[in-house]
Amino acid sequence: MRKKRKNYTAQEKVAILKRHLVDKIPVSDLCDQYQLKPTVYYSVAEGIFRERRRRFRER
Repeated sequence: MRKKRKNYTAQEKVAILKRHLVDKIPVSDLCDQYQLKPTVYYSVAEGIFRERRRRFRER
């Protein structure tokens, strides 16, 4: 039987990204802790940055 995937909220995703960028926790450690694949982490990070760039352009 497969394990159910965890769906993180936007706030949780930002908090995970912040732990890497601000607290300097390695991505590999975060992926182990949150049971993420590194490609998922980087995909989420890129999505957040892409959205921020779009919002800054709208102002």
